[in-house]
Amino acid sequence: MRAVTPRTNRMVTLTLTAVVLVIAVPLLLPKLVHVWRHPPAWVKPIAHYMLHVGLKTTLELAAITVVGSAVLGVLIGTLITIRFAPSRWLLRAYVEIWRGLPIVVTIFLIFFALPQVLHWHRLHNMTPFQAAGIGLILWGSAQVAEAPRGAVESIPREQHEAANALGFGWVGTHSFVILPQALRRLVPPMVGLLVNVIQNTTIASLIGVAEVLETGTRSTERLGYATGNSHFFAIYGCVMIIFFVISFPLTRVGSLLERRLV
Repeated sequence: MRAVTPRTNRMVTLTLTAVVLVIAVPLLLPKLVHVWRHPPAWVKPIAHYMLHVGLKTTLELAAITVVGSAVLGVLIGTLITIRFAPSRWLLRAYVEIWRGLPIVVTIFLIFFALPQVLHWHRLHNMTPFQAAGIGLILWGSAQVAEAPRGAVESIPREQHEAANALGFGWVGTHSFVILPQALRRLVPPMVGLLVNVIQNTTIASLIGVAEVLETGTRSTERLGYATGNSHFFAIYGCVMIIFFVISFPLTRVGSLLERRLV
């Protein structure tokens, strides 16, 4: 069986995208143009709420979780390559635990369970936003850690030996010899993993964080009670468009870097 090449994957993706656009644009474009020119009374306050509250919260949560996941994940993935069994076991346990648990369970554990068990004042005052950020960073860093570990371990052992012969210690070897070479192999999968972290910010809605999905859901409920029409399609369609606008450029950047660096 022939292996599927990256070029074939790109052609399939472009073909499917074109088919979806050919079908969707004629159906949706007239409605969108009509709504744009003659917006109903409910559109402006809902749009303001979703953009100024939901999108702002999503971007803040995404920025915190992406930076936290990247920094902690790269650190753990690098340290796990140290040939010291206790540290490897501890770091491997961290990765396997947070990779193995569903994100929902992790966030619920942090927000609902830990304050009851530890009785720390700060934990009792933890906001849903903070709990979601911690849970997503734990999950994201465990996912990200595998990328630098694999990139570092893919560098030939001779590079380590050459750096040691030049007098570099472990920190110097990894800082000046190993990590610069591993970076080329690390960046493309890292971009894909961080896109997953951004998309999974929607799970924060389960504990009441007012991100894009949660503000959209609240809007449909309010419209349903007030007017009898929840406008599910229009509102969740906007949620879909927002995440597509955020995620699609990042996935394209990842594909471009994969072609350039790998």
